[in-house]
Amino acid sequence: MASTVTNLLQTAVEWATSTFDAPSSRAVVFGVPIGGHLFVEGLLLVVILYLLSQKSYKPPKRPLTKKEIDELCDEWTPESLIPPLTEDMQRETPVLESAAGPHTTINGKEVVNFASANYLGLLGHPKLIDSCTSALEKYGVGSCGPRGFYGTIDVHLDCEARIAKFLGTPDSILYSYGLSTMFSAIPAFSKKGDIIVVDEGVHWGIQNGLYLSRSTIIYFKHNDMASLQSKLEKITLENKRAKQIRRYIVIEAIYQNSGQIAPLDEIIRLKEKYRFRVLLDESNSLGVLGSSGRGLSEYYKVPIDKIDLVTAAMGHALATEGGFCSGSARTIEHQRLSSSGYVFSASLPPYLASAAISAIDVLEENPALVTKLKENVALLWAGLSDLQGLEIASNPHSPIVFLRLKSSTGSTKSDLRVLEDVADQVLRNHAVFVVTSKKSPLDKSPVPVGIKLFVSAAHTESDLQKASEAIKSVALSVLRNHG
Repeated sequence: MASTVTNLLQTAVEWATSTFDAPSSRAVVFGVPIGGHLFVEGLLLVVILYLLSQKSYKPPKRPLTKKEIDELCDEWTPESLIPPLTEDMQRETPVLESAAGPHTTINGKEVVNFASANYLGLLGHPKLIDSCTSALEKYGVGSCGPRGFYGTIDVHLDCEARIAKFLGTPDSILYSYGLSTMFSAIPAFSKKGDIIVVDEGVHWGIQNGLYLSRSTIIYFKHNDMASLQSKLEKITLENKRAKQIRRYIVIEAIYQNSGQIAPLDEIIRLKEKYRFRVLLDESNSLGVLGSSGRGLSEYYKVPIDKIDLVTAAMGHALATEGGFCSGSARTIEHQRLSSSGYVFSASLPPYLASAAISAIDVLEENPALVTKLKENVALLWAGLSDLQGLEIASNPHSPIVFLRLKSSTGSTKSDLRVLEDVADQVLRNHAVFVVTSKKSPLDKSPVPVGIKLFVSAAHTESDLQKASEAIKSVALSVLRNHG
């Protein structure tokens, strides 16, 4: 047995020796002698490449048994349709039990209402109610169809003409929902590859319109004209195609998130210098700014035709619903074919269009309403002049009086908690209804949180005095406790 193993080993040694001594193992290729070990290594490389080129082994497929299917189903956890609700999201807002006028009812108690944007006090005005009643009797409640598919009623055309005449523009177009106006109008004009320069403090409706447009979005600092000029100049110098693509500046007249007023005269100067178009949202300035309530252009005495597109929601000063876009005949006609909110939504209920016409009539007949609103804003500012712990951060001519903490508590969440405590106590102990600027998780505006008071021309002097005294008293005690 031992001799057999010895013979096998000797044979193997002789084979290896003969292999390395073979002529091929001492071959010369391009002048380079190749040893036996290189030959073997080359052979191994060929084998490895061959193996790598082969398809990987896959076990034969077989159907899962019922037991295996049941086990997989038991182990599977579906993705939640909604994010987990936090404590802040579960906070319940007060419910109104009467009309949202200067006074309203909450939990059976009458309170002074500073939470509704009823700027001119037209909510419940007899002329608006009469026009709505007449329209309901004539047209019914809804239109049951989009404007392009038998949803256009004569009162819609009358309303569009009335708005255009009031603003001094060639034409206007109505939308069924105020918030949808901006996020339908922006994508109708701006597409992928276009550039939109926008104030970082704009409200969510504009933010959504920017997202839907798929344009290149560039933000400038809130109401900062030096920042705006810097962005416009950079775009013009660095983008070789800047003059060939559409470029827009998007702003609000009165910013819903801060109560600031946009400096339109400076914006128009920059627009003309760098050759941009301007889209202006007048939702909170229509019926408010200017000697007759015609908005930001009248306030700054800028010709309306300098603004390429004007939009507004009608749910504030006009005390109705829906929205409109006003501008040149070409821009309006383009929206009738390309604006999703107009093309695919059922048209504005006729009674709301009738109410809007009546609201504009009342405004034109009573310009003193605008004066009264300005006086009320000034009275509230005077009442809050010695406010401790909070400061007014809005424009003195804005009906949105925005209060913010003078010194942050360290985080937005804790700041909001303090402000909500102030608002809750003002309502509970003093019967004054104010709101905090709590934002949706979808709202990306970086404007600090605060307390907002919406001033109305229908507020009395005693209402304004009560609100200022209540806020000063509560803010002092709450901030002392939190401090």
